[in-house]
Amino acid sequence: MTTMDTRELLQKVGVNLELHDQLIAYNNKLFEATIRSAPNRPAAMEYFDSAFHASHSSRVGEILDYRTRGGKSIGTFCIYVPDEIALAAGVLPIPLCGGSHWPVDYADKMFPRDICPLIRSTFGMAFSETCPYKKLKDASVGETTCDVKKKAWDLLGFEVMEVPQKKAAVDRDLWLSEVIRFRSFVEKLSGITVTADRLKETIKLVNKRRRVLQTVNDFRRLPNPPISGLDALLVSQIALSQDIQIFISGCERLIEELHQRIKQGISAYQHAGPRILVAGTPSPMGNAKVHYALESSGLRVVADESCTGMRYYRDLVDESPADLDGMMKAIADRYFSIDCSCFSPNKERIENILRTIDEYDIDGVVHNILSFCHTYNVEAGIVDKALAKIEIPSLKIVTDYSFEDIEQLRVRIESFSELLKPVMT
Repeated sequence: MTTMDTRELLQKVGVNLELHDQLIAYNNKLFEATIRSAPNRPAAMEYFDSAFHASHSSRVGEILDYRTRGGKSIGTFCIYVPDEIALAAGVLPIPLCGGSHWPVDYADKMFPRDICPLIRSTFGMAFSETCPYKKLKDASVGETTCDVKKKAWDLLGFEVMEVPQKKAAVDRDLWLSEVIRFRSFVEKLSGITVTADRLKETIKLVNKRRRVLQTVNDFRRLPNPPISGLDALLVSQIALSQDIQIFISGCERLIEELHQRIKQGISAYQHAGPRILVAGTPSPMGNAKVHYALESSGLRVVADESCTGMRYYRDLVDESPADLDGMMKAIADRYFSIDCSCFSPNKERIENILRTIDEYDIDGVVHNILSFCHTYNVEAGIVDKALAKIEIPSLKIVTDYSFEDIEQLRVRIESFSELLKPVMT
């Protein structure tokens, strides 16, 4: 797609070209400074670099073409929205979570400043007319994982999925009813009935996407990972924004190259620094600040516990049921296993973190907490109690998408690195 084609396309979907140019210039500058700064990158990362830029160009064209052919699409904000069901109804999910600091001030016309930067970034893009997906969706689907999100959905009139706050049998039944209701919602939107055959196909497809993500991230368990934390983050960010089949092909090429790098003894890191698990809030596309600060300070991010990490790809939907009801229950069970900090108690998350520490030989945990994300901020204390029992140091970073505090973060990370040195000897 040429530059002229891209601008014509963006104009067609109602984008403010002048402001959009500013957004893209800002995002591209940070992309070069963070993701592209990783040394010794695999050649196959070229696809993921291109996909980052395509999210505001050729991918927009693909979605527009899909809708022109009669397809429907929904904007989503959370990994609790079941992609399998939407796709089985011919509805294309479009992730709308913003990861750029540039548009946050534009959200102030409707939202207070002292709320989550993810919400401000997402709706700042919408209010500034720089989000190319604003007019490429037939509905938006939110969920009840966060108080700010819930009130944002109310304010803007979104469809909302009720995520229970506990995990007893009654909560599981409630969630199953919400998953069934979501199926009715997308069926009504598209006019296409979700059949057992269609759902079985989309379950396998979305599971395949999760499996290639699992494989890519399994390489990070190795003593000398052939892929950096920055590149692994980009792969996960791209997963939800691009065509599934094309994404899977891109991952398969990367996996093949990573196998070759292992045989050749090629590591993504110049030095064997401490092995870090990044835990907490997601890092949607455009935001790699904490990973960059850590890896440019000599630490190796070898695992991501967030919604843009293993929380998304860790669990698969059971593919054994053959009937529609059985598949719906399997989908509900898989999504109910997500260990979001909205749950109380949240023992599953502690168990998953401790297991990850063992499997990835983790030396230290860094809590990456978005400003005003109270559930993950408070729950970091609960996680730290469990870490203290196994003598794993941790560092809590509470920040937003801006780079104004990058040097302050470096100072804290350097002090944390000193704490980890005895672990490395």
